[in-house]
Order: sequence, then structure tokens, then C-alpha cells
Amino acid sequence: MQSLKSLFQSSIHSAILALFALALIWGYNWVQMKVAVEYSPPFTFATLRIVLGALSLFLVMAWLKKPLLPQAVGGTFLLGLLQTSGLYGLATWALVSGGAGKTAVLVYTMPFWTLILARSLLKERVRTIQWIAIALSFAGLLLILEPQQLDGTVFSKVLAILAGICWAGGVIVAKKLQQQHNLDLLSLTAWQTLFGAVPLLFVVLFIPSEPIVWSNEFVVALIYNVIPGTAIAMLLWLYILNHLSASTAGLGMLMNPVVGVLTAWLQLGERPGLTESVGMLLIVSALAFNVNSLQKTKSTN
Repeated sequence: MQSLKSLFQSSIHSAILALFALALIWGYNWVQMKVAVEYSPPFTFATLRIVLGALSLFLVMAWLKKPLLPQAVGGTFLLGLLQTSGLYGLATWALVSGGAGKTAVLVYTMPFWTLILARSLLKERVRTIQWIAIALSFAGLLLILEPQQLDGTVFSKVLAILAGICWAGGVIVAKKLQQQHNLDLLSLTAWQTLFGAVPLLFVVLFIPSEPIVWSNEFVVALIYNVIPGTAIAMLLWLYILNHLSASTAGLGMLMNPVVGVLTAWLQLGERPGLTESVGMLLIVSALAFNVNSLQKTKSTN
């Protein structure tokens, strides 16, 4: 019994570490995406990134001699439509006229949509301490967002929020799939990534756009997006969802826009103001509440 408890706690701690690793990978990826759309149409870049990311995952599956046929095809396709097509397609489009840091913040309204969906569809209970984390997170996001000083167009902001809603829907679908099927994590990641590329590919093929301007900066951005930004990140994300509740995983993702804002400041000169800095501190505090809540919940089970 003690060994099982230790193993369970080890899985939880590994998932928390995965959240921090994913924050660094996905947070900085907003900078690389912003660089990429300066040289490529958004849907062309998103499609190229996702197709190459899927290919790298299938190569890993073949190397590990895992079965290549998909499982739970309908649910996996829906997951790809939401978590790959919707998230990456809309977020990349939003970056064309929106700043990297501010777009990241808007996409990461995802945890609030996740919480709403998880309560109604997954029947997940929200603890009092999590409500405190939600309140702090919401206040922090508002301060980072600075509604009265948003740059970019209204269209860009709407696209970013829609990307966050699609991502939240993907969280719920992933949790449902994991509850109903014994799915291989690598296979699920590869197939949902490939399925998610299909709608984007149709957009690229049937809507005229400018060609890619190949440059060193674009190649670096593409490589980063394909390997850590897509393949590794999607594995980490589905691993996190497999060990944490949807609401906890969603709130943990609030680290990502903090990294996005900071790296956009350092590399792109998108300097955060005083209110943004206070907002990031509030989000860090919310994360502390959230992790504390998770540990208390698991210790009572």
C-alpha cells in the first residue's frame, strides 16, 4: 500500500514538473511564432509546423515498434480539430497583427473555459482554495491584458480568445477519451496532431496566399515549433492531463503567458508595464494556491 501511495505521489510530482517544463517550451514558443509569421502566411506556417510535428511523432512510434493504427478514431479526430486545428490555426493567425505577449495572454483564458466545461461535463468539484487561485489568476490576466491599452486589432483579440476556447474543448475531449479508453499516449498525440493538420491543409490549398520567405530566422522558428513546440509539448500536455484534473492542468497553464510576456520583452522589445508585472505576480501566487490545493486533495484520497 505504501509503495502504491509513493508511486502515485511520484506521478503527481512528475506531472507538476511537466507543467513547468511545458511553460518554458510553450511560453517561449510565442516569440518564435511571432518571428515565423513575419516570413510566412499564418496557416501555411501552422500547417507546416503540425505536419512535420506529426511526422516526427510517427517516426518515434516506428522506432519504438508501437502499433501505427489509430484508436478511438472519432474522438481522436475531434481532439485534433479542437486542440490542433483550432488552437494552432487561430493563435497563429492572431499573431499576424497582435503582439506575442498579449496574444499569449488572451489564448490562456483557456483555464477559465476549461473550468466551466469541466464542471458541467466532467463533474469536477472546485475546492475553495482553487476559487482563490481562479480569482487571483483572473485579476492577473486582466492586469497583463490592460484592456484600455491593447495593441493589435479587435479581430486579432477575438481570434486569440477563440483559440483558447478551442483548447479548453480539447482538454475536455482528451479527459473523456482517457476515461473511456486505454489509449497509448504517443499514438494519441501523433494521430490527433495529424488529424488536426487536415483542416489547415485544406485552407492552405484552397485559399491563395503569399509564399514563404525562407530565412535563417524562419528556419530556426520552424525547427523550434516542430520539435519542442509541437511534438514534445503535445506529449507533455497529454501526460499532464492523464495525471491531473482538467481544471488543475488548465490553471497550471497560466505560467505559459508569463513566460511569453517575459521572453517577448527580452527578444522582441515588448516591454511589460507596471500593471503587467503585478499581474504576473498574481498569477504566480495563483499557481502556488493551485499546487497546494492539488497536494491536499491527493493526500486525502
